[in-house]
Amino acid sequence: MRILLPLAALALTLLAAPALAGTIEARGAWIRTPPPGAETAAGYATILNRGTLPDRLLGGRTAVASAVAPHQMLMQGGVMRMRPIAGGLLIAARSSVRLEPNADHLMLFGLKRPLRAGQHVRIVLRFAKAGAVPVDFVVMDTPPADPRPHMHM
Repeated sequence: MRILLPLAALALTLLAAPALAGTIEARGAWIRTPPPGAETAAGYATILNRGTLPDRLLGGRTAVASAVAPHQMLMQGGVMRMRPIAGGLLIAARSSVRLEPNADHLMLFGLKRPLRAGQHVRIVLRFAKAGAVPVDFVVMDTPPADPRPHMHM
């Protein structure tokens, strides 16, 4: 019995993992072109969760920055403030979340080199359940016309 319980737990974990694969998708991913000499940049996208379980965007990694983390913009006492999203950004099951200017977004800290308009940046986003999800971000001076997905679930 002592051996059966851990084996059953392992089997359930292995069976659940493929169900999570491919449930997270990012669309319209872009990074606003930072000014010369900037040490940070902001990334935006629409994150879709096609799965039946909620997930959390915890952060990410990229070759162009030391750290990638989800942040939020809040209005406090008439002042716009930015702070990390404690515990990660929740993406409910079968829904989407927009990362956009003046709202929830990704912060790239410790830029290792200048980013220029038209450049493509690979960011591997890290989710609590879905794990690593590679996303191609395009560096742009202005946002794309309409990054919203046309998704019906």
